[in-house]
Amino acid sequence: MAKKKRLSRFSWFLIIYMVIYVVVAYFAIKTMQPLTSVGQRWIIHFGRFFFWAVNPMTLIMSWVLMTILVFIGYQYKKKQKLIPDRKQSLIEWILSFIYHDMVEGAFEDKEFARKTVFPFAATLMLFVTFSNILGGIPGIQTAVENEHLKSFTLFQDTWYSPTSDLNTNLTYALMVLFVAHGLAIKKKGLKRYLKSYVEPFIFMLPLNIISEISKVISHSFRLFGNIAGGGILVLVLSYMVKYFILPVALWGFFGFFVGVVQAMVYSMLAVAYISVQTEG
Repeated sequence: MAKKKRLSRFSWFLIIYMVIYVVVAYFAIKTMQPLTSVGQRWIIHFGRFFFWAVNPMTLIMSWVLMTILVFIGYQYKKKQKLIPDRKQSLIEWILSFIYHDMVEGAFEDKEFARKTVFPFAATLMLFVTFSNILGGIPGIQTAVENEHLKSFTLFQDTWYSPTSDLNTNLTYALMVLFVAHGLAIKKKGLKRYLKSYVEPFIFMLPLNIISEISKVISHSFRLFGNIAGGGILVLVLSYMVKYFILPVALWGFFGFFVGVVQAMVYSMLAVAYISVQTEG
């Protein structure tokens, strides 16, 4: 008697995803409210100045993601096998892709690329990828009015993605800037590093400074625009069709496909910025 063919994990994923979608549609229709707070964020102010304001959802979801990544890394290190299973093979394939396809070719010094740049680039890409993927999974969100929390919504939107907050992206863009210039000073020496700003002529100094500032702005706004804009677009379209059929496709497209692509672009630009500073 022939053995019954087992469903693949991808098939189970699709089944579970469709079940979640049915739950989403049911709860959304039952509890649907007018979209009066699209694009607004829950902000807590601790003072008069803007830098004393905090987005609690960004902090909460960032810590959740960091905890998940640390747990996965701990389990991977604890359960490493000589002959890897599927989970270990997947993790090793992802890390191999980041190193060989994103980091290795950007640096002549392979030891520097492997020991210094690769851990930084891998951490950055994994966090941004997981954060973006949250934009493709339905869950709990906030209903906000004038930056004040009104209520939490269930399955009317996806989980809050930290990369939909410009502050998160700007923070990592600044971190890339400091890492790139710090490594450049370490490799070249301070004198050679400063000299590069006035080459080939002294009047290039302001242009080079503006160029470095523009990198931070473009690096952060590119990711913010794609993730935040995609999330708002999906929410509005989902509301218009009463969460019927369309949202699941858009959630999957913007959360998984666009999210992973944007994480790759963000990380590759970070590697490129470091390479330009240290190899130039």
